[in-house]
Amino acid sequence: MQKIKNIKVIAAIPCLNTEVYIAGIVAKARKYVERVIVIDDGSNDTTATLASNAGALVIRHSANKGYGEAIISCFKAARKYKADILVILDGDGQHKPEEIPNLIKPIIDGKADLTIGSRFCLEKVTVPRYRQFGIKVITWLFNFGCRTKITDSQSGFRAYKSNIYKNFHLSEKGMCISIETLETARWEKAVIEEVPIDCIYHNSRITFNDIKHGLTVALSVIKIRLKQSLYCEEKVENPPCQ
Repeated sequence: MQKIKNIKVIAAIPCLNTEVYIAGIVAKARKYVERVIVIDDGSNDTTATLASNAGALVIRHSANKGYGEAIISCFKAARKYKADILVILDGDGQHKPEEIPNLIKPIIDGKADLTIGSRFCLEKVTVPRYRQFGIKVITWLFNFGCRTKITDSQSGFRAYKSNIYKNFHLSEKGMCISIETLETARWEKAVIEEVPIDCIYHNSRITFNDIKHGLTVALSVIKIRLKQSLYCEEKVENPPCQ
């Protein structure tokens, strides 16, 4: 895919100690976007240096602020550099930059405002079973009672059209921001479409942190949906969730 004329596509990569993968991800992503921005969330390794050497613009947090703050920095950078489309992908080697063209195609074609790289749209699902269970529970909670339904609410590989992300006012500091962005977009009446992606898992063993993360996000889905509903109910005549 050639870089598309007159449409500025920027890739933003939130990172924490990803020196093993970051240079290769930046190099591959640069083939498909105009600019690659790496958000280094307080790494104590050579992530920032390697990303810069590979051609990325690096924005460094002075200390580790959490995934949510890193994502908020992605949106701030996209607004600053006036991206027409913002692609966000992980810096740990899980996402494949070569899938960026497929991810942004529905937006380029005018069919979507936000696209999600779904791990559950392929015939063969490579997600470890314990992750599948957690993701499906969280996604069910997100979909419950709503017209706009998705299959993978926890995918971090997404593309946002500027008319959507420029209106984001996000507050979540942790991994729950993945739900907050989708819920905000849904209340903004964004057209959301999913695109099949394949992920690479370097560690398929369940840990205590995985369980803690799943429970935290599941509870946060309820909190975020209620908060967004109360905030938007006076602004929207036909709410997306009934």
